[in-house]
Amino acid sequence: MSKFQGKYRIESTRANWWNYDNPGDYFITICTKNKDHLFGHIKDREMILNEYGKIVLDCWLDLPNHYENIVLGEFQIMPNHIHCIVGVNDSKIMIPDSDHADCVETGLKPVCTTNDFHDDIADNFANNSMNENPIKKNHGVFEFIRALKSFSSRRINEKRNSKGVSNWQERFHDHIIRNEAEYDRIRNYIINNPKKWDEDCFFNR
Repeated sequence: MSKFQGKYRIESTRANWWNYDNPGDYFITICTKNKDHLFGHIKDREMILNEYGKIVLDCWLDLPNHYENIVLGEFQIMPNHIHCIVGVNDSKIMIPDSDHADCVETGLKPVCTTNDFHDDIADNFANNSMNENPIKKNHGVFEFIRALKSFSSRRINEKRNSKGVSNWQERFHDHIIRNEAEYDRIRNYIINNPKKWDEDCFFNR
């Protein structure tokens, strides 16, 4: 019997029967820290991005420059969260990433959000941008989301002069998309999210 009988165990919110590095499409939702309205506001049922929202959008669009096996699907920034569809493609050669072996996380752990790790990821993005021959590796959805959160948070903090501040919630919601009909339903939900902001479960003033 365990000494603490699971008292301090963090329950997984991931599908423990699935490897999130597998090819497939994933519906992802990430909230801001404390669900703060960080990225802009809704006006006339449309999302109006502020400078921080535009940073997140830029970081999203930049991901394929660093991960050859990522496929960007629908993406929507809301005042206090984002929705996106992320695809993992297996057409590239997989090379183990030994540099960050200690930081690798699975669905059994919350997303790493230490400031040092945020800075490391952001530095890697900057270094890869200047590298004409980056090492080709396969990555999974957790790596993509870590990078998006880390790099955007660093750039936002530079604008706000708030180094080390956490702008995202540690955990995020994921859903494995199982068929084309479900993909279309989720895609339409993401597209129409600003029009139904008052009905959104994350809605607050």
